[in-house]
Amino acid sequence: MAAPDFEQLVDAHYAALYRFALSLARSEPAAADLTQQTFYLWASRGHQLRDAAKVKSWLFTTLYREFLSLHRRESRFPQADLEGETAELPAEGCSIADSIDGATVVAALQQIDEVYRAPLTLFYLEEFSYREIAVVLGVPAGTVMSRLSRGKAMLRKLLLQESDGSRKIVPMALPRPPKDAKGGGQ
Repeated sequence: MAAPDFEQLVDAHYAALYRFALSLARSEPAAADLTQQTFYLWASRGHQLRDAAKVKSWLFTTLYREFLSLHRRESRFPQADLEGETAELPAEGCSIADSIDGATVVAALQQIDEVYRAPLTLFYLEEFSYREIAVVLGVPAGTVMSRLSRGKAMLRKLLLQESDGSRKIVPMALPRPPKDAKGGGQ
């Protein structure tokens, strides 16, 4: 038996599939989506069905499986209507990121130990991946993640102190020159 024409298949089974989807989903839009998804799957995978006499069974089974998949996904990741939830959202305040310029951040970064500064610079300024940073620094990727986490905490602490005025970070246009071997400056 040859595979049925797609339009004939839709004409023959759409109403019954929609009713079944509506009984499962209890929502007209969700039932329509499930039915459309079922026909989409038939269009992309239906040719794999060996016995054309089992088309109806395949369609209903596929619709049911799609419903279960959707139901599982919704139970793991529930969606909330945000219309009434705006009162529960935190008040938007001025963040530290809005009040600090790039030069201040770079100056604060210069005050952090090199062990943490290098991964921070490579990750945020050079946009390297964890794996690339691990190769460059010759350490495991887990160490990179740990150093990034600790470095961000140190940087955040410095910037918060700066914003509170308890410590002044002086932005530098150029890196500090290295001290000579005798301990003298320039």
